Amino acid sequence: MNGTALGTTTLGVTGPVVTRIGLGLAALGRPAYINVGRDIDFGAQRDRATMERRCHDMLDAAYASGVRYVDAARSYGRAEEFLASWLHARHLAPGALTIGSKWGYRYVGAWDMAAPVQESKDHSLAMFRDQLPQTTALLGPHLDLYQVHSATLESGVLDDHAVLGALAELRHSGVAVGLTVSGPRQGDVVRRALELGVEGVNPFSTVQATWNVLETSVGPALEEARARGWGVLVKEALANGRLTDRSDRPLGPLQDVAKRHEASVDQVALAAALGQPWADVVLSGAVTPSQLQSNLAALDLSLTEEDWDRLAPLPEDPQRYWESRAALPWG
Repeated sequence: MNGTALGTTTLGVTGPVVTRIGLGLAALGRPAYINVGRDIDFGAQRDRATMERRCHDMLDAAYASGVRYVDAARSYGRAEEFLASWLHARHLAPGALTIGSKWGYRYVGAWDMAAPVQESKDHSLAMFRDQLPQTTALLGPHLDLYQVHSATLESGVLDDHAVLGALAELRHSGVAVGLTVSGPRQGDVVRRALELGVEGVNPFSTVQATWNVLETSVGPALEEARARGWGVLVKEALANGRLTDRSDRPLGPLQDVAKRHEASVDQVALAAALGQPWADVVLSGAVTPSQLQSNLAALDLSLTEEDWDRLAPLPEDPQRYWESRAALPWG
């Protein structure tokens, strides 16, 4: 499967070219994460060299399959470093694929599975000034998109004119600027960002949000963003593994639809996200080549009206969904 088979689009009206499915590195750059079944995938051996090799293997598999968007972050442990070493080892020039990263969280887990805190949030100008050079030192001209990591109304980042001005400067330099959102008020944050202006210019041109068949509340706001020309990226379409065969909850409707299409649960969940008319990129959080190939098969699955009727009972109350997500262990 190549990039053409995967389907390409621009990330919003003026953004870079991306494939409909991208690879997220949240679970590949650090030893602990909150994916269900992580111990099955990784076992006990999670030293730096092993994790880098696994990350390179996944990047190889994704690139060979035609994936041309990769998503990293400063807080994903050594994800940016592993991505940079892979780009160097494969002699890939800027533009060979589109790369996004994020600032605003710092990885503080110190490669310790038992660390009580794995990442800390800081949306200050000082944090931006600290983290942007770290990202560019590793990714340099390969960096196409830089995002505020998990912007919230409470963090104040959308009211900080100094930060917004710095982001506008970055956008003027040729790097697209976006924000990611999380939590039960995702839609409110997206709409607040759409209203922004710094001297008449909104620094943002993309938004990355959690949307899946359990948490659909941000959908209308993402539709508004897409109508304004923003690029839209979907993260956690598999709900950190809850929408796979490793789920700890009943998935009757998903299993019924999967059976009708002779597909897997993850393929139905991803097809639901890909089927949203406002979605440019849906991120795969796969950590093995077989998981990635299963995820990519969702591109060949078109859900029918009857399928959507079967899936209709699945969405949870947003507050309940995010409380359940917060309770997932770092494994």
